[in-house]
This record gives sequence, C-alpha cells and structure tokens, in this order.
Amino acid sequence: MNSKLIIEAFVNLAQQKKIEKNELASIMEEIFTALIIKKYGEDDIDKFSIIVNMDRGELEIYQEKLIVKEINNKLFEISINEVSKLDKTLNIGDVYIDIIKIEDFGRRLVNTAKQLLIQKINDIEKLSVFEEFTTKINEIYTAYVHQIQRDRIFLSDENKVEILLPKTEQIPNDRYRRGEQVRGLIKSVEYLSKGPEIILSRNDNKYLQKLFELEVPEIEDGIIEIKKVSRMAGDRSKVLVFSSDRRIDAVGACVGMKGSRIQAIVRELNGEKIDIINWSEQPEILISRALSPAKPINLYIDSNNPYAVAVFQDDDLSQAIGINGANIKLSSNVTGYQIDAIGKTEYERSQKYNLIDIKTINKNQIEILKQNKILTTTDYLVNEKDILAIKGFGPKTYNNIKDKISTFISNN
Repeated sequence: MNSKLIIEAFVNLAQQKKIEKNELASIMEEIFTALIIKKYGEDDIDKFSIIVNMDRGELEIYQEKLIVKEINNKLFEISINEVSKLDKTLNIGDVYIDIIKIEDFGRRLVNTAKQLLIQKINDIEKLSVFEEFTTKINEIYTAYVHQIQRDRIFLSDENKVEILLPKTEQIPNDRYRRGEQVRGLIKSVEYLSKGPEIILSRNDNKYLQKLFELEVPEIEDGIIEIKKVSRMAGDRSKVLVFSSDRRIDAVGACVGMKGSRIQAIVRELNGEKIDIINWSEQPEILISRALSPAKPINLYIDSNNPYAVAVFQDDDLSQAIGINGANIKLSSNVTGYQIDAIGKTEYERSQKYNLIDIKTINKNQIEILKQNKILTTTDYLVNEKDILAIKGFGPKTYNNIKDKISTFISNN
C-alpha cells in the first residue's frame, strides 16, 4: 500500500465529511506522529519529519539516523557501509536522513491510522455542528421528524444533523408524524461526550416573539417593540407591544389586514389564543388592558409595591381569572404586577367601614340598624336575611342602601 493510495482513501473520506484539504493534512500529520510514537517511542520524536502534499497526493516521512561503524540500535542508527553506497560525502557521527515507507508501519498500524482518521473527522464534524448551532441559539429553525419517542422527538435537518424536541418543550396539543416538518426555536446547544445536543423548543416565550418578528416588518424595522411575552403554550398568550411612531398602531400592525399576521402565528401554534396589549407607562391603564377580555370595574394599585387588586362584576370574575387561572397569571407576568382578582360582592364585604360615615344613608335608617347591631358595611352586606326581617327594610330599601355602600367603597 503506497502513500498515494492512502492519501486518496483519506481524501475521499474527508470529502464525504466536507473537511478542507489543509485541515486534513494537519490531521494526517497528527495521526502519523501518533503511529511513529507507537512504533519508535516518544523520546526521539523530534528526529522525525512528516510532509503531506495533498495536491500531489504525497505523504513523506523522514527520520534522522546516526551514522555508525557498527549498529547497536537499528531503529535509530545506520552503518557507514550502507551510507557510503548512497552518499560518499557523509562520515561516521554525521546524521543521515532516511525515508520511511508507509508499508514499514505494517498493515495493522495503517488500519489503525484509518480508524484514527475517521474518529478525528467525526470529532471535527461534531465540533463544526456545535459551533454552527451555537450561533443559531434563539433563532427559528426547521427540521423533520425522524423518530418519535414518548418523552422526546428526534428531528433531522437537511444536513442530517440530529435535533431534539423534548416533551417539555412541545406545545401540549402538538401531534407529530414521521417525515413531518417542524418549526421551533433553537433553545440550547451543549457539547456532550457523544457530540452536540441541540434542543428545539416550541413553547418558549422567545419562540412566539420570533414569530412576531417574522410576520410583522415593523418589529424588524424597530418601529414596534415587543416589551414582554407571557405564554401558557397551547392555551393563551399575552404580548405587550409599543410603537415609537404615534402614527402606527402597534396592536393593529401586529394583527394585520383582516387578521392575516396574527392568524399565521395562531396556526403555527395550533390555535393558541393571543392577546396583543398596547403598552402604557400608566400602571392602571396597562393592567386594565392586560386583563382583557375581562374588564375590571375598579383597580386598586399599591403605590409602594408591584401589587394590584382588580375588582370585577361577580358574573365576570371567572372570565377574569381564566381557565386554570391562565388570564390572571399571564396578566401578572406580562405587566410585572402581582394581580389579585376579586368579585364586587366579596370585595365590598371585605371592606369594613362604619355605616355612620356614609352620609348618603338616612340617619333614621342608620339608627334602626344600630339598634339591631348592624354597625358596619360588612355587617350590612353579610346579614341580608336578618336585615330584611326588620320592619321598614324591604328588598327595595335594602338594595338602595347596598348601592350607596358600593358607591362609598368604590370612592374610598
């Protein structure tokens, strides 16, 4: 087996893996250095030179040998008699440059070289994939379903690179078929002993943000800014947007003509409901918008902490909270305020004021209530049955006073 055949075999392998010639030459030098150490030992490695010429298909290995009268170490010495036949100018004690033939290593070591090359090329290929995908983190990427397992999906791109879509990164209502195209966000890339592990995500907040960037040119142009995204993947999302140009409606631009832009995103996310919220620097406006589609009748905001209590009509409370608390959780997350939702009746019962302080209630009525130990707004609201039993306090009177209490509490 001559050097040209070896190089040709190595080049063919490298071309399949898209390894550059210069890189292959360095690998071959490294591999044959390892073979020399294996055969001759490490101590005299500086006496060897390896030259790889990829263009001419030549691999040359040279060894410095000491010229002696009698050989004691045939690996590192050469006799003067032998040298004289080749070069009469050299003498005992000089260094002779000997050429080592590839076949001198033996077929077993040459096969070892091939295995080392394959391993090196695979390592380079894995590192190249790792470096490439490291630059793609937080970008949208498309791949195809290769294998389906219970806890993950194996995807493969056009270059046969393996990408993982774990169960934890899937949208709950996603369904997959072998060969199906899948889009997601490159969430993380980690180099493990077996090679790069590339994680794709479809439920990450950034994936929704990137979809908006794709569909809404004004975002890419910097006119519209996505302030915050909050998701319950597969159920509902809230996206907080702001337009730096007053002439452009941020929400309208994200929705698109006849809803074209938002519908494209909704289809990609399997029908996930998306609320687009216009940002405001005024907390009461921002929180009220975020709670949509529910509309609070009152909003109480803590001036010292990011906390708010939103009061709703009793019939609207379930909508405000949402299924599994989705609406209130998403609203809290997207605004940065901890929001508690409460029904009007429950809120008013929790607010304890003295009835005598409510000037709109008739003094005679307050006196009668006092005689029946009804002294506060809470007493009044939680004892409807007892109050209706008092002479002169029919349903009409009860509701009239209840409305006055409600108005008083709302104003305080």
